[in-house]
This record gives sequence, C-alpha cells and structure tokens, in this order.
Amino acid sequence: MKMDDSGHANDIVISPTQLQTLGVRVDTLRYRKLEKVIRTVGRVDYDERRLTTVSTKVSGWIEKLHVDYTGKFVKKQEPLYEIYSPEVVSAEEEYVLALRGQARAGAELPARWQQDVKTLLESAKRRLEFWDVPSEHIQDLEKTQRITKTMMIHSPADGFVLKRNILEGSFVKPGYELFTIADISRVWVYADIYEYELPLIETGQTAEFSSSYFPGETFIGKVTYIYPYLEEKTRTVKVRFEFANPGWKLKPGMFANVRLNVPVAEKGLALPEEAVLDTGERQLVFIRKSEGVFEPREVKLGLKAEGYYQVLEGVAEGEVVAVSANFLIDSESRLGSAMMKMKM
Repeated sequence: MKMDDSGHANDIVISPTQLQTLGVRVDTLRYRKLEKVIRTVGRVDYDERRLTTVSTKVSGWIEKLHVDYTGKFVKKQEPLYEIYSPEVVSAEEEYVLALRGQARAGAELPARWQQDVKTLLESAKRRLEFWDVPSEHIQDLEKTQRITKTMMIHSPADGFVLKRNILEGSFVKPGYELFTIADISRVWVYADIYEYELPLIETGQTAEFSSSYFPGETFIGKVTYIYPYLEEKTRTVKVRFEFANPGWKLKPGMFANVRLNVPVAEKGLALPEEAVLDTGERQLVFIRKSEGVFEPREVKLGLKAEGYYQVLEGVAEGEVVAVSANFLIDSESRLGSAMMKMKM
C-alpha cells in the first residue's frame, strides 16, 4: 500500500492510470428528498361493505322473477321478484279489518275502546313491517284496502347480481338467501408485503395500481387495513387497499401491480448505494481527500431508498465519495491494511 504525502497510512493512493483502468467514479454528497418505492402484486376483490344479501323473512312461492340471470346490473328500488306468501296475505287481511274497524267506530266508542282499536291497528301494521313488507305496499294497502295476492320485492342497492338462488315457481322459507348484489364502484385490493418493509406501511398511505390491461392508466387508492398476522412460509403480511373503480374497469379476481412511494426523509444526506462496501461487520465508504487519494471511513446507515442510503453518521455534506467502492476488491492487501489501521 502506498502512503500519501500527509502520512496517513490508512489512506489509499491510486495513480491516474489505475483510476482510469478501474473506472473509479465519484459523487458529491448532498441532501435530497428520499423515498422508498415498495412494489408488490395485488389481487382485486369485492368491498365486503358493498355486498348485499337479499333474503326473505316469510315462506312462499316465487310468482315472477324480474331479474332472471346473474351478472345483471340492477339499480336500487328496481323490482327483483314477486312472492305469494299466505301468511303475509293473512296479515294484510287483519290490517285491513283493523283499518275498517277504526273507520266505523269513529268517535262514538268510549275512549278506552278507541285506544284498543288503535293498538290493534298498530300491532297489525308492525307485523307487516317486521316481515319487511315494503312501505309502499303498506301505504297502497291503507289507501285502497284491497288485498293483493303477491308482494313486489325491490333491490336494496345498486350493483351486479352475483348469485341468484331462486327460479319462478320455487318455494322459499324464512332466512333463505335469494340474491347477492355487489356494488363495485369501489373495490378492495389485497397484496402481500414483506416483513422488513412493514415498518414503512401505515393506513392512509397513497398507493398506485396499474395493469397491462390498461396501458398508461394508473388508479389511485390508499392503504385501509394491515392484517395482524404474518404468513410464516412467505414472511409476508397481507395489506388491504381501497380503490375507486370508475367504469367498473377493475374486475374482482384481476391481478396487477401495486406501488407505494414511502417518504424516508424529507431532507436526508444521501449516499449512493454503490458507494458502500459492506464487510459483514461494518459499512465503509471511501472519501476522496485529493486527486487519487481516498480515505476509508466507517458510516452508520439508515434506510435504503431507490439507489441511495440515508446516512446517519460518518460523512458530511459536500464531501466527495467513490461511487464504485468495489474497485478496491481487486487488491486484498490494500483493503486489509486499511481496515487494520481503522481498528487501531
């Protein structure tokens, strides 16, 4: 190893010819905004809060289906089916009788009896409401006092029909799931994040979603939930994102790329990744003191962000560092000698 003119034995001196031969490059250290980009693959799924199940609280026969295939888009309050339920018809008859009884009684009955009639009327109406008889159906019954055989059931939400478990003429019982409707105007995206990246993830962060299906188009969403368990085999944690889905372009089951730009430091001293020589015990960089003279120096590093390390200790702004630190690997004697001097 050649000693430099100042007598520092741990400095490494390289001739201009060697510098050119080894292709040594240098960079000036400066502060910059550091962002780490996390990339993963996501899978589109339904937003569980936007799934609606249509079931029945009464038994009866499906007289007519207005939605007769899956995949159809329905709007809220659009007719789904008509059902004939003997128990609903019976309850309607009781309600109509109570309405007529109240009308006949008028003010001629004693106050106590009027209250009894009113209680009977309210009880009959509540029975219909408890069975989810539509309010429009009850109002029509109050106006016309005519009993209809069937009751029309409408869609409770906008969305696509995922499941249809009935046919015209089929008999259904209380609790039977008739339809499942999904609103996909917003969707969930699940992705796996490695455990070493997890400290950088938090709810509310902005995420980008892109796919080869839509070249040049990016969907913007956010992190909404980080699951509280780790997949042991893959060492990953499942993270849920939420994205707006204009035009229903994102289909549940579709795979695409998810990208998060995570701020590491708004203004951090940045060190090129290639400038670091990791010996296994420490991280070294080589600071240029003068032309062809480099000082090995130990540094303390923070997070790595897109080709740069955040430097916590060891170097200062404005110092010039050898970017291709591996140029020293071809000379074990130089590297070993420099490291020995640093330990003294």
